[in-house]
Amino acid sequence: MPYVKTPKKTQPLSTLLDSKSQKCGLRCTVFSVNGNEYTGEWQDNKKHGKGTQVWKKSGAVYNGEWKFGKHDGYGTYSVLLPGTNEYARKYCGEWKNGKKHGFGKYFYNTSAVYEGEWSEDQRSGWGRMYYESGDIYEGEWMKDKNHGQGIIRLANGNWYEGTWRDGKKNGHGMFYYSDKGQLYEGFWVDGVAKCGTLSDFGRDEAPTPGKYPIPQLHIMDMQLVLKEAQSAYLDQS
Repeated sequence: MPYVKTPKKTQPLSTLLDSKSQKCGLRCTVFSVNGNEYTGEWQDNKKHGKGTQVWKKSGAVYNGEWKFGKHDGYGTYSVLLPGTNEYARKYCGEWKNGKKHGFGKYFYNTSAVYEGEWSEDQRSGWGRMYYESGDIYEGEWMKDKNHGQGIIRLANGNWYEGTWRDGKKNGHGMFYYSDKGQLYEGFWVDGVAKCGTLSDFGRDEAPTPGKYPIPQLHIMDMQLVLKEAQSAYLDQS
């Protein structure tokens, strides 16, 4: 029986070139077709380990840890300031699967800054937010909004401490009017005070106190009265 030699199968040139260019370990700068560049560690042809990515179109830079092609671990993301060669940090902290996740600090601008916990690119957990207006909120967050227990100190010296839901005062809380030396304590719904008590608090140190002190009310059980008023409002709503 005659022997027939089977021709050897040859792979396409593109496949051969790709296999030769498989990246693993530390590599020098690698340029993508779109002009982006990456310098750092690789594993199985994916960015993995420590490295720096520069995006050509936006000029943004990420420097930190990677896992299978995505930001994962600790890293800093910076943006190029328009019309300059200077960079400004936007976020430095923890990442997971390409998103801000864990503890980190985000710079909205030079005066608005958030530092605290993140979950999938959203402020979630405990955090402190410095607003451009000068207000400062410190407390719990959920899905990028104040949610849970927290305190906000306003730039004018007033402050609120209590419960929040979906970014608004909701539930029991106290609001201190530093200019008048008065304290409101009661129940809030969607940022509006519904029922509570108003009393003098630091009136002697207040810059513009009321003409007369607030008279003291003598109620056997003030908390019971407030609770009943709160229940009556909730039944109507």
